Amino acid sequence: MKNAYVPSRFNALSHTDDNGLVLFNSYTGAIAHFSDTEKQTVLSALKRAGTNQLENEIQEDLYNNGFLISSSVDEKRRAQFLHQSLHRTDMMHLILMPTEACNFRCTYCYESFERGNMNRKIRNGLKSFVQQKAATLSNLHISWFGGEPLIALDVIEELSESFLAVAKENNIQYSCDLVTNGYLLTKDVFQRLLSWNINQFMITIDGIGEVHDSRRYLTGGGKTFDTILKNLLAIKEIPGVFDITIRTNFDEDNLKEASELTRFLKEHFTDDQRFGILFRPVGKWGGKNDDDIPVCSRTMADKKIWELTDEAITEGVNMSSMVSGSMMPSASVCYSAKPHSLVVGSDGQLYKCTLSLNEECNKVGTLHEDGQLDLDFDKIANWVTSGEETDEGCQSCFYRPACQGNHCPLYRMRTGERPCPYEKRSIKKVLNLIWKNSLERW
Repeated sequence: MKNAYVPSRFNALSHTDDNGLVLFNSYTGAIAHFSDTEKQTVLSALKRAGTNQLENEIQEDLYNNGFLISSSVDEKRRAQFLHQSLHRTDMMHLILMPTEACNFRCTYCYESFERGNMNRKIRNGLKSFVQQKAATLSNLHISWFGGEPLIALDVIEELSESFLAVAKENNIQYSCDLVTNGYLLTKDVFQRLLSWNINQFMITIDGIGEVHDSRRYLTGGGKTFDTILKNLLAIKEIPGVFDITIRTNFDEDNLKEASELTRFLKEHFTDDQRFGILFRPVGKWGGKNDDDIPVCSRTMADKKIWELTDEAITEGVNMSSMVSGSMMPSASVCYSAKPHSLVVGSDGQLYKCTLSLNEECNKVGTLHEDGQLDLDFDKIANWVTSGEETDEGCQSCFYRPACQGNHCPLYRMRTGERPCPYEKRSIKKVLNLIWKNSLERW
């Protein structure tokens, strides 16, 4: 007779610098640290043969967090069911472009800025669409994107006030995030955004002073670093709950200055856990600047992301909450692969992905002034069904519940290769960093 409790196939394990263990389970999202003294008990409980009964507190913890499962559980079916839950119709995620214009001209940008602010018809259409959907929704998440969304603050205000009223009236859980270059994010603007329930932000800083300014400059060529920093320092003074990811996009040009930026951020932000850092490599996404971008090789990029993150944590700079957040069940599935997610351009064009706005396969419909959508379901199916359903490698992977083979459908479409997330590719390192980051925070 086989044992009653066996290790989950969705576990990952890493040894920590203090000789302990960090365990992660991608189906439950549990991340747990065990000390040197507990380690042996954990490892013997997680042997492939399993155990017949839960004999101690540690084994019970392992079971309660999903690291040990009953041998009668079919984990393949669990993963399939989790995947089906993405098709819930009571959730909606809209990525809105209040404007497609931008006040910056970044050297590695892929956008073409052909369209300006969202016109009156499309604003009306969005308000009607959300109103019509409201009765069936339990959860609405809005991502404000651009161009630079803060150029169109009036559009954000008008739509936010409408969405907030609908959400309140229909008891819908309403949340938002906003991606901005930070130049227009004054203290006053930030407080207004908070009042509209926008409390997650991503702001890019690529280096200190000239390093940043040579990559991320104003349309007319002006500097931007000092203004962004002034804004962030003013925001720091605001009490309340919000989460700011300071993102650093790196390539061969600014890589060697990254450590300097880390020390600079340490000076200003280590005392505020609402600020965290995220390192990401610049990619060639099909824009007009592609030929001139000195991108790092994939191997180099994979290595540098976590080397730089490790250095930042060692210096006392928080790691962005987005790293551990992305490892939760379904959280590494790209929005473009989720059936309930749509990108709305400022002219009412509907897309699945914000990276390939000019590709026909990404133009999946239009929004009308009365709130009706014309959708091309064949095109949408390409984005939504290209992952674990067809990829046996993804089906057998320990990370399957988190990304479901759909971390980036665009990458799969363009290359035919499996789009594994950075976190999965360096899971042992990442688990160690999550543990290390938690030490700094407590």
